[in-house]
Amino acid sequence: PSATSSNGGPSGRCTCSEKSVKAYRSKLSGPLLDRIDMYVEVQSLNYGELSGDTPRGECSADIQKRVNAARLIQQKRYSGSGIQNNAQISSTLIRSYCNLDSAGEKLMENAFNRLGLTARSYDRLLRVARTIADLAGEENISPVHLAEAIQYRAYDFSV
Repeated sequence: PSATSSNGGPSGRCTCSEKSVKAYRSKLSGPLLDRIDMYVEVQSLNYGELSGDTPRGECSADIQKRVNAARLIQQKRYSGSGIQNNAQISSTLIRSYCNLDSAGEKLMENAFNRLGLTARSYDRLLRVARTIADLAGEENISPVHLAEAIQYRAYDFSV
């Protein structure tokens, strides 16, 4: 193992040891992490990746269209309830708006047991999966939407 962390990216600016990184991450408490909906690790890019002619993925205008469509879906869904978006669904209402089919239930059960999820993180997963389904223009949460939401919760803070 190298004396420097692989978390420093291609620039090599971070020279923290793995032990130092683990010690820093261990300061984040479980209850605090439980209140975060998504954990996304973003790798740094080198100059060539930033300056090249390589396609970078979906353009902002297309993303904005999908987000606006998802917001409209949510406004219609929650019309008259005082709820504006999926993030505001209470734990008691979550079962009404975030139903899973049997495959989704099995996937959730496996994730719950494997990741040591709490009631709070269970609800957060359902809200994120509901939003992913809305962004896809889907009425129901499918196992694919749930799997994506689980991926955002499965970050390992011990590494």
